[in-house]
Amino acid sequence: MLKFARTRFKRGATDAEREKLKQELFTFKKTVEHGFPHRPSAVAFDPEMKLLAIGTRSGLIKIYGQPGVEFSARHSVESQIIRLFFLPNEGRLISLLDDNSLHLWEVNIKDGKSVLEEVKDFSLEGRLKKISVCCLPSTQEHLFLGTEGGNIYLLDVKTFQLLDHIIYQDVVMQNVPDDYKANPGAVEAIAEHPTDSNKLLIGYNRGLIVLWDNKSCNAEQTYVAPQVPPQLESLAWHRSGDQFMSAHADGSYCIWNSADASKPAQNATIPYGPFPCKAINKIQWLTTKSEPFIAFSGGMPRASYGDRHCVTVMQGKTHVVFDFTSRVVDFFTIGDTDRECEWDDPHTLVVLAEEELVLMDLQSEGWPTFRMPYLSSLHSSAITCSAVQTNVPDQLWDKIVAAGDAQMAANHTSREWPIDGGSVLSETPTSKDLLLTGHEDGSVRFWDVSTPALRLLYKLDTKAYFSTHDDSEVVAAADTGEEDWPPFRKVGTFDPYSDDPRLGVQKIMLCPWSGTLVLAGTAGQVVLMDMNTEEAEVDLEVTTVNIVNDRDGFVWKGHDSLTPRSTTVKVPAGFQAKHLVQCTPPASVTALANHSENQLLAIGTSHGFSIFDYVQKKVILTKCTLNPNDLSATGESSMSRRKSLKKSLRESIRRLRKRGSRSTPSKKEAKPRVEAVPTTDLDAPEKGEEAAAPVQRLVEARQPDGDMASMVRCLVFAETFLREGASAGLSLWAGTNSGGIFVYSVTMPEADKREEEDVVAELGKEVQLKHRAPVVALSVMDGSSVPLPDPMDVKHERADAPNMSGSHTVVIASEEQFKVFTLPRLKEKTKYKLTAKEGVRVRKVGFTQYRSRSDEKVVEQHLSVVTNVGDFLVFSVPQLRRQVQHSCMRKEDINGITSTIFTRDGEAFFLLSPSELQRCTLSARVAVEPLCMLELPEGARPAPPPEPEPEPEAAAEAEGEGEKAEEEKPASVPETLPSVPAIVVETSPPNPVEDETEEVAAAAEEVAATEKPESEHEAEGVLADIQKTLENTSILDSTADESKDSVGDITLDEIKDYIASKEGPDENSADKPAVEEDADN
Repeated sequence: MLKFARTRFKRGATDAEREKLKQELFTFKKTVEHGFPHRPSAVAFDPEMKLLAIGTRSGLIKIYGQPGVEFSARHSVESQIIRLFFLPNEGRLISLLDDNSLHLWEVNIKDGKSVLEEVKDFSLEGRLKKISVCCLPSTQEHLFLGTEGGNIYLLDVKTFQLLDHIIYQDVVMQNVPDDYKANPGAVEAIAEHPTDSNKLLIGYNRGLIVLWDNKSCNAEQTYVAPQVPPQLESLAWHRSGDQFMSAHADGSYCIWNSADASKPAQNATIPYGPFPCKAINKIQWLTTKSEPFIAFSGGMPRASYGDRHCVTVMQGKTHVVFDFTSRVVDFFTIGDTDRECEWDDPHTLVVLAEEELVLMDLQSEGWPTFRMPYLSSLHSSAITCSAVQTNVPDQLWDKIVAAGDAQMAANHTSREWPIDGGSVLSETPTSKDLLLTGHEDGSVRFWDVSTPALRLLYKLDTKAYFSTHDDSEVVAAADTGEEDWPPFRKVGTFDPYSDDPRLGVQKIMLCPWSGTLVLAGTAGQVVLMDMNTEEAEVDLEVTTVNIVNDRDGFVWKGHDSLTPRSTTVKVPAGFQAKHLVQCTPPASVTALANHSENQLLAIGTSHGFSIFDYVQKKVILTKCTLNPNDLSATGESSMSRRKSLKKSLRESIRRLRKRGSRSTPSKKEAKPRVEAVPTTDLDAPEKGEEAAAPVQRLVEARQPDGDMASMVRCLVFAETFLREGASAGLSLWAGTNSGGIFVYSVTMPEADKREEEDVVAELGKEVQLKHRAPVVALSVMDGSSVPLPDPMDVKHERADAPNMSGSHTVVIASEEQFKVFTLPRLKEKTKYKLTAKEGVRVRKVGFTQYRSRSDEKVVEQHLSVVTNVGDFLVFSVPQLRRQVQHSCMRKEDINGITSTIFTRDGEAFFLLSPSELQRCTLSARVAVEPLCMLELPEGARPAPPPEPEPEPEAAAEAEGEGEKAEEEKPASVPETLPSVPAIVVETSPPNPVEDETEEVAAAAEEVAATEKPESEHEAEGVLADIQKTLENTSILDSTADESKDSVGDITLDEIKDYIASKEGPDENSADKPAVEEDADN
């Protein structure tokens, strides 16, 4: 007994120490969102503090300054943001939502850094008060709110309440000629006079324009003309205040003299007429010392270019139509002048489109675009895969940066980024981290993820090495040429249209030491590339790998392979192709492994895998994983996009008939053996092991699916022990979708005979998981239970040499369980049945190391996992004990779950939306997040209005009454009434009946404080009081019935039982231990 107690005490102390260490090792935090906000709907700019704000349709606000300065916050309701307004130089922002509510935000200091917080909100009720347009004047005291009903309300920015002063449409219309007194419609535009802040230019939807003096409440001028198009879209003042422009729905704009209301100064101009044009949505008129700028969005000819998304900029004879691939949300210009300056002098045009942000330099010749230091369009082409390379050597990093700079210099301005507000608090990163994204159009983009600001370093395009079916169309378009009018210029990087879906990149592997890049694609193409600092002409060599050459009955019914260019390809400095491996059949590559030290490449597809020696440029092994009895069902490609509907239906019906007619094989039937190597069942129970724990779910063995069972899911090169008594040697491990694992020993020739003698690969082991669950990942661990490092990292002293003296183990992660086996016997050491215990499946796995945040010498190796319900789990290796579990994604977010990738140090990336990557960390030590500060000038914000103080006499009287109530409170009365069913109220989900619940509770307290009624008549009186309280409560009709149902009917018997219970406190107290005992049990 004493020994047992000592063991329990020691275990408790150990558990406490472990919990403390886990807090040093693990955490979970979403650190930063990389990329471009999904579905933007509004934009604003603070010219004083140089800050940019973007609002989205989901109610998210993001504010950006210099690279690394970023604030974000979300509205409490998910509603589209219509407009954003900065209060310049105050660090404050006003947002208008689609639900007609206004919100005031402030950038405040919290926990040593600046954060964005909501401080006030206000709503306008009523259909006619629906806000159609807003205008923030230069005084920043009021916000003018134009409505659908035609009235203009003034919102006091300090108090965030409406002023009594209202610009009524009826008052504005008093001086309008009788012919134009018909309903002018909603307020469409409000523009402050550039030299007199008391005057406003008000434009109504049906064309009426009024110059309003807000000080004298008088309409100075009313601008109407028969020849002017009726529907108004936008207004813009000239800097002098003597003229203004009006833009209209037919694609025209007019120039007016502010002193002459009889007719426009010039006839209406339709820039892209005379045929019908689309509306000009917004227009700006900006002055310079030379010619003025006129910028507007829309206005394209409906018939020929109605589907274009454009912003036109004109200055003198220079006329450019900036053409975007996605819809233009808004645009504005940036200048360094203030209100008192004579000229506007804009130097930057900022255009927010639905899928990207583009800045044009208006000071440089040709108006080039800016290179984006953040807010890049990650999804310029749809992302198909991604990979992270941390701690990239300086030598390779500098080459990538130099190649990217040379690549982008021709199309971008050399001017500094104009949005540079705020200051960065975080230190300069010591590690250079690289994110590589593969795209549907065959391109690979290299991103700097060392800091919170995601920056594009370099773009690689593999399309140049192939002849696609789209090349002839490009040549034909070049021969015919497009008209010079309108003068379109394509800007932005977003291009969702792929020339050929077969170009899509599916797997990426980069060796940072050798500079070898391997890209695998959708049509079975694998391109080997090397870094070259000089431009070169490449004559691509091709090797074909026939993975199913030993399957005579196989017929491929999918897409064709890509055709390599037969001519020499001229490629710029950067990564250049040196060899192409084409798999046959041309199915998508599903797994890839590269051994840079021995220059071997392993390629896996849905039909098998192969080893390619890129020293001798020859294939040394092909292994087909297809079931010989199921060849006809696997000759199709799920990636083919050119099947007809009739063909797809016919083939689906055939498969269903085949599966229906297929009989279940008898247990006595011998399984076909492909190799003369014994197959080991890794799930076979050990002696004495129980068949199944009673708490575990029953997981049935999967039936092999001919279409998917043969797919190779993972490939790993490892130098370990495969035979008893033999020394460690190179091996290749391959895991399939049916739970099969193939282990090949790879014999390398001597170094001096490497180019003459062949590499030999022999099957060493073939094992099969009992439940046939797909093998998601595997890793070989050294004698210290550390994953075997990359030999190149060991060679360059970036990793310690592996421990080859102790027993090696292999960790196998399937979709259903994790197992650790000793090598070379493959004897089970530990296991964790995730699906049986948790009911979830594994989707992505990362072998990561976690370092203590307080002591860098404390390092542990763990298995990081993403499940099919969006949870992150961490398991110790080799013990396979769960350390932490965090919910990160919704289980419906399939793209986010399947796109997750882990770094070696415990960070993770996954797609938050098509244009955003969410970065998070599971490590308490490693976190890349924006730490920034926004310093406000002294007295930048106006002092808040003083709050009324309570009168001293009233406060003292209230305090005295409170003390008196405390003294009179009976000591025997409990604070809660658990024995009164009528007082139990459902509080989830929250609804407007909370106030009613409080009144019911208050009534119950009165019942508790009341002395025992001596007759049934008194009990009925108490019941009547409570019911009266319910009836008098003011709530919505729709929730009143619901709330009463949730409270329940208060019966007379319940009141009497409660009052009777007060007589016997001893009996109640005697019942308490029994209740507690039941709770414990």
